[in-house]
Amino acid sequence: MNLSGPFIRRPVATMLLSLAIMLLGGVSFNLLPVSPLPQIDFPVIVVSASLPGASPEVMASTVATPLERSFGSIAGVTTLSSSSSQGSTRVILAFDSDRDINGAAREVQAAINASRNLLPSGMRSMPTYRKINPSQAPIMVLSLTSDVLPKGQLYDLASTILSQSLSQVPGVGEVQIGGSSLPAVRIELEPKALDQYGVSLDEVRDTIANANVRRPKGSVEDGERNWQIQANDQLEKAKDYEPLLIRYQDGAALRLSDVAKISDGVEDRYNSGFFNNDAAVLLVINRQSGANIIETVKQIKDQLPALQAVLPSSVKLNLAMDRSPVITATLHEAEMTLLIAVALVILVVYLFLGNFRASLIPTLAVPVSLVGTFAIMYLYGFSLNNLSLMALILATGLVVDDAIVVLENISRHIDDGIAPMKAAYLGAKEVGFTLLSMNVSLVAVFLSILFMGGIVTSLFREFSITLAAAIIVSLVVSLTLTPMLCARWLKPHDKGQQTGLQRWSQKVNDHMVAGYARSLDWVLRHKRLTLLSLFVTIGVNIALYVVVPKTFMPQQDTGQLIGFVRGDDGLSFSVMQPKMEIFRKAVLKDPAVESVAGFIGGSNGTNNAVMLVRLKPIKERKLSAQAVIERLRKDVPLVPGGRLMLMADQDLQFGGGRDQTSSQYSYILQSGDLAALRLWYPKVVAALRELPELTAIDAREGRGAQQVTLIVDRDQAKRLGVDMNMVTSVLNNAYSQRQISTIYDSLNQYRVVMEVNPKYAQDPITLNQVQVITADGARIPLSTIAHYENSLADDRVSHEGQFASEDIAFDMAPGVTVEQGTAAIERAIAKVGLPEDVIAKMAGTADAFAATQKSQPFMILGALVAVYLVLGILYESYIHPLTILSTLPSAGVGALLSIYVLGGEFSLISLLGLFLLIGVVKKNAILMIDLALQLERKEGMQPLESIRSACLLRLRPILMTTLAAILGALPLLLSTAEGAEMRQPLGLTIIGGLVFSQILTLYTTPVVYLYLDRLRHRFNGWRGVRTDAALDTPL
Repeated sequence: MNLSGPFIRRPVATMLLSLAIMLLGGVSFNLLPVSPLPQIDFPVIVVSASLPGASPEVMASTVATPLERSFGSIAGVTTLSSSSSQGSTRVILAFDSDRDINGAAREVQAAINASRNLLPSGMRSMPTYRKINPSQAPIMVLSLTSDVLPKGQLYDLASTILSQSLSQVPGVGEVQIGGSSLPAVRIELEPKALDQYGVSLDEVRDTIANANVRRPKGSVEDGERNWQIQANDQLEKAKDYEPLLIRYQDGAALRLSDVAKISDGVEDRYNSGFFNNDAAVLLVINRQSGANIIETVKQIKDQLPALQAVLPSSVKLNLAMDRSPVITATLHEAEMTLLIAVALVILVVYLFLGNFRASLIPTLAVPVSLVGTFAIMYLYGFSLNNLSLMALILATGLVVDDAIVVLENISRHIDDGIAPMKAAYLGAKEVGFTLLSMNVSLVAVFLSILFMGGIVTSLFREFSITLAAAIIVSLVVSLTLTPMLCARWLKPHDKGQQTGLQRWSQKVNDHMVAGYARSLDWVLRHKRLTLLSLFVTIGVNIALYVVVPKTFMPQQDTGQLIGFVRGDDGLSFSVMQPKMEIFRKAVLKDPAVESVAGFIGGSNGTNNAVMLVRLKPIKERKLSAQAVIERLRKDVPLVPGGRLMLMADQDLQFGGGRDQTSSQYSYILQSGDLAALRLWYPKVVAALRELPELTAIDAREGRGAQQVTLIVDRDQAKRLGVDMNMVTSVLNNAYSQRQISTIYDSLNQYRVVMEVNPKYAQDPITLNQVQVITADGARIPLSTIAHYENSLADDRVSHEGQFASEDIAFDMAPGVTVEQGTAAIERAIAKVGLPEDVIAKMAGTADAFAATQKSQPFMILGALVAVYLVLGILYESYIHPLTILSTLPSAGVGALLSIYVLGGEFSLISLLGLFLLIGVVKKNAILMIDLALQLERKEGMQPLESIRSACLLRLRPILMTTLAAILGALPLLLSTAEGAEMRQPLGLTIIGGLVFSQILTLYTTPVVYLYLDRLRHRFNGWRGVRTDAALDTPL
């Protein structure tokens, strides 16, 4: 059956079919979203809770633990961790990748409700949750600065106006605000004045709470009209609170201003942001899942002038970070690489055939195949990203293979004197099954990735399906458009009419075939030696895989750095700010840095800060992001009590949403015995600091936070009518920035915050000035019933899987791979000798690397099994698929040897290249073996004669297809612009594998074919089965 026959006879229908494919693809191309990498959804939910004034240990025991116990019963949770700091707790739940995030959110909310009775009664609001995707980086950061307005008002503008407007832009997901907090009326009490007038803290609190209410008051009516009732029950500004009457004393009014300083401030004094040299409020914008980053950013930028217009004239809206230029440049470079690859492939065809008209046929086949792929990408909901575009670049060399095989076979028949129309029928029929087996087995290689599971499937799903789609479309085009064009465009010619290029091409081809024939005859006379070389190749493969440096993913240069500033445990906000300033100025001074933004304090804790560094375009800075980091590590001054950790921001991030991770790599210790954890954690940190393979180690230096423990004499307190609830209430009123009332506005809600004047909260001795009320109404200082002791505490308490945990963040030293670093850690930990009740494990990228490292051999084996099964079904043979698969070890040697010699690293991108090599190299073997079987079946040749003839006849298409694949990958290898770090490893793997395998498989394949054919005859003879060539017929 000739599938191409109807299309050869009906050129108009064939052309219209091709135009329809192009039209669908062109429309789909404009609808595809744009992103740096495929959309990978890690279902993560973050639960946040606050209790102002509570210590980290109190937050961990009273908030984190009850929530964790409730969350522990939710199905599909892979990681449950929490981090508690002063007044704040974050619980992070990571779910299975196939878990529906909306269903998980409903279960999380139900668990929060179930834990309500176990949470502290003083919490003003229940814990809240939000759904996040930790693999996605923010697409844009905006900053608000002003020389006139205070930061509280800037935060209010960001919260009430900008955040709401930006959230309505199509494609925008969550908008986070940092760098300050909402405006608030702050009541700062004077302990001496309270003592002088005999006023308790609870009395002041009750006065304020009763004076500021916003409750329904109903209405009255006279039968015809209705009057709504309002009252002056809402106090909005600090000046409204100053005259509040606490009570009359000695005939005089005692007002709030007599015992407190009232001001318009912010809810949280320990929170600050900056942009370059100015104080700022930051808006961090994330995209919705699947949104087009470029289009979303463009729409945000279009909105900025209108947003600036509604802001006060003294407020400036600045662009602090924008990922779109780097993404645009990266994708533009990938698109240019694609065009170059297409041009090089067409050049190969032209040089080999020497016929301009013939070279036009694959020239048309390539764009139809590639553009048609866009339609399938759209149907699957894919995006234009680095990986999908790399798939299209590599597809250029693959889709042209089909056109080359058809074109070359038809051209050979025309050269033999057959009419073009008949040659097209005959040539297409001869290679139809060959094309089917080549392409179906190639699709099987890439679709096998979809069944690997884990991060590999999530990351490479778009790559695999895009490449498979291009191959399928190419198969259709090669069986329809290509033979039709050959029948009408190729013309018979005599040697006298040949052009100079055609004569040169024919001469080169004749010399290659003659040289190959001589060397092939020698190989066929020394089959054992050739077979031995194959086994040597397999051994070299294993050896190279063991010794070649390995990493997880190439380090990207996104033009963004993330900095984490850590202060020693217990450092106050006022002490931490100058340290942050030193780091900020040092980073901003670097010539490669465009801008710096960040924030300190808030939920991160008073001794932690985050810095977002925007680099200049790579053409201006000339250095990679990692090189800039190394320079900054040398140039940033050492600051006592503070340290700056920098990492290159990555499009793909791991760690399951873990909190406060200052590096891609981290190591976790966890134990049910807190004392054991505190004993062994410093030993592990010390061991890791000794490793030269690691750098920028970020670990907590002991329990350095200061803690004041109030020891109450319960008997004495009882005699005086004072209980613990009264004591903790007084302390909460004085030192917790307690939110005691709410101010309702038309746009937002604001708080009234009460605490003692900060100057009375700078030393533990001020506790002695706090007074409580006894049962008989007398006022006594706390020192009457209690004394305090100083001790050390944790400034952050972490849990992992409901067990206490500590983590150590680190980076790899220059030139050290993830494999080398993790191996060094394992050796160091083995020497430490951790007890059984202390568990140590990798986290973040190191953990993802370890998981994929174990599964890589099984991934490759799975692809080989898939190819064997498909080829066995197509050829109705157990033996011939083994012959085809025997070509693959040489490709592995070439790829691994190239990586090793050139100092590269074997990453997931390199693994992807190996999968591609499996598909490309076996295509060459299929071309030889399929023709050899036809010659045996139709012309009665013996195996030796048939495989020799097949090798010589298929030499030109094999060289053409291989060279096309090499030149298609060459622009990937030579790329130096944005995104090159992702493309180069793929290009190196493919080119190295193809060059080496091309040299070897031209000789090993016929030898293996002969040996396995002999084995097949013996096996069939033992079974009593006929071995006639006629029976050896593929489907």
